[in-house]
Amino acid sequence: MPEYIDAKSILSPVRGGPDPFFGTLYSMNIYRGCQHQCIYCDTRSKVYGVGNLANIRIKKDAIQLLEQKLSKLRKKGTIGTGSMNDPYMPVEEEYGLIKEALKIILKYKFPIHVITKSNLVLRDIDLIRQIGKIYSAVSFTITSSSDDLSKVIEPGAPVSSQRLMAMRSLSQEGIYTGAVLSPVLPFITDTIENISSIVHSVSKAGGKYILAWMGMTQREGQREYYYHQLERLFPGVQEKYEKKFGDSYNCASPNSEKLYKQFRELCLDYKIDMRMNFYKPEVPNQLKLF
Repeated sequence: MPEYIDAKSILSPVRGGPDPFFGTLYSMNIYRGCQHQCIYCDTRSKVYGVGNLANIRIKKDAIQLLEQKLSKLRKKGTIGTGSMNDPYMPVEEEYGLIKEALKIILKYKFPIHVITKSNLVLRDIDLIRQIGKIYSAVSFTITSSSDDLSKVIEPGAPVSSQRLMAMRSLSQEGIYTGAVLSPVLPFITDTIENISSIVHSVSKAGGKYILAWMGMTQREGQREYYYHQLERLFPGVQEKYEKKFGDSYNCASPNSEKLYKQFRELCLDYKIDMRMNFYKPEVPNQLKLF
């Protein structure tokens, strides 16, 4: 069972924001920990102090805190979900706090960018559509075109095909949606075949953009967990990482150059944007002096 923890705030400003990749000015985290248990998750890094990622904690009075903040916040900007965990992990189906948060966001007319690996987002399609009158976007993280492989590297999340079906449903409802093709795991998912298949599938699902980075990051805490999983699931791959990357934070795929080339060519062919359209605040009309 999840435990409740005290929290002073639910919303935090993005340092140096808006984020150039996702367009977010604020980050919203109602939960701590994540049930999707992706083997590569950066949230395990010691720098964040989250501890055991499988231990799900809910911030007390989350919705009241969010309303207090938004009622006083003067600067409109996109609220991002999914920075430290997935907002639509299984616990959300029971507690529904993200749904309540969306109602508050709609009330105060803030834009939203949902980043998820879950088709549970479809539950809130009506709210997201209404927020879209200001601005809303839903990005599905897709790292593998294979359901079998996605089950291995993202064991608690819906498989890739379910995410793509959800993307199609959102697109058909006129909601701005696309994919995050990141991380790309060196020696595992960094193949031309995988990247090509993902771009093709996103196009077929009606995705309007794909945000890609052909690599991953590694830090203390996360690296050790990831290497343990590599040894268990992909024998011999850990040695390749140690030889290629050492203690590096940025671990770009050795194939990144040809992967980017193929990615760009396919996006042009399918008319998929490689950057998102961000929220743009309305500029009030200025009165003419003469």
